[in-house]
Amino acid sequence: MSHRTVFYISDGTGITAETFGNAILAQFEIRSRHVRLPFIDTVDKAHQAVRQINHCAEVDGHRPIVFTTLVNMEVLKVIQDGCLGMLLDMFGTFVHPLETEFQLKSNHRIGRFSDASKSKEYQDRIEAINFSLAHDDGQSNRDLEQSDVILVGVSRSGKTPTSLYLAMQYGLKASNYPLIPEDFERRQLPPALVRHKSKIFGLTIQPERLSEIRNERRPNSRYASLANCRMEVSEAETMMRRAGIRWLSTTTKSIEEIATTILQEIHPERLAY
Repeated sequence: MSHRTVFYISDGTGITAETFGNAILAQFEIRSRHVRLPFIDTVDKAHQAVRQINHCAEVDGHRPIVFTTLVNMEVLKVIQDGCLGMLLDMFGTFVHPLETEFQLKSNHRIGRFSDASKSKEYQDRIEAINFSLAHDDGQSNRDLEQSDVILVGVSRSGKTPTSLYLAMQYGLKASNYPLIPEDFERRQLPPALVRHKSKIFGLTIQPERLSEIRNERRPNSRYASLANCRMEVSEAETMMRRAGIRWLSTTTKSIEEIATTILQEIHPERLAY
């Protein structure tokens, strides 16, 4: 496999450059060393970045790959003129053609978080994260009707990371509830959830994988035993089928895939489709 150094350069946080760059690089079987250079917002910093990139090119014997989301044209020109790497300017590739198409000048805003304190969407996202933390693992039944999504499933099936991803990425208030032995004995959903059924989505997982995950947390316990995991998963899936709840297995899926499936099924009112 080829080895390359990849630079992510931005006059903001660099999150956009890194997210886009990683998505592109995932299409290739390469090993890459990532170097993040955020807040490159002056010509002097740009020259420092050029020196770092060019030194890397000499040491590696390959030209580095450089993803940029630089808005300041003076700063970008320093990188363009002096950099020995393969430069992929995402704003130049996408924003400029759209300016022509829309016949509008873009805002040329540095970083999507630059005006966060004034953004309602940002404040909604913070509120959603706090809500999801407060309603993690069935901690609270208060204000449950405010939930955009309620995730249910056995312990360690991926509910918490999915809830936080939905809150952080989409500003959704996501609650999650673990299904426990008492629920299996009653053979029905936790009473607090019944009237919110339209917002419920179930997560399940292969018992073998669940046992591995639980053994990392509580090795050699009944909680982590394969027999117990098989029982819990079987009971949870039976319960979800009986209740008519939509659900999926998280065994081989990423958090992003899980969240996307949930959004397709639940269609939260907070999001526009």
